[in-house]
Amino acid sequence: MRRNKVVSIVPGGVDEYISRCPKEAQGKLKKIRAAIKQVAPGSIETVSYFQMPGYSYEGYDYNGMFVWFSFKKPDIRLHVRPPVIQDHKKELAAYITTKAIASFPADQEVPIALVKKLVKASLKAMKNKPS
Repeated sequence: MRRNKVVSIVPGGVDEYISRCPKEAQGKLKKIRAAIKQVAPGSIETVSYFQMPGYSYEGYDYNGMFVWFSFKKPDIRLHVRPPVIQDHKKELAAYITTKAIASFPADQEVPIALVKKLVKASLKAMKNKPS
């Protein structure tokens, strides 16, 4: 059985990440951050993975990382564990997606209810993954 390399998770850095993004994106990034924290209270907030904000709980594969967010012009992006995007394909039909990323246009309102639903699904995917 192949074991994942354990990397230490260093909390913090999210305020700095958001402050480096364009002013017009900062409020939306803060809303996504608040939505994640509401769905996953007590999760560890870090910027150590991929140089973007990510959230984890100890004791799971991939160092417990289950969701990230980022800004890549022209989109606010939510990164989740597979198969979350595939499982919510109909709800995400209006957005650009990849296997693990939902991109929301930065010039539109971010669908926070959908973000929360995706975060919950990503958390569930992590917790239900066989070890």
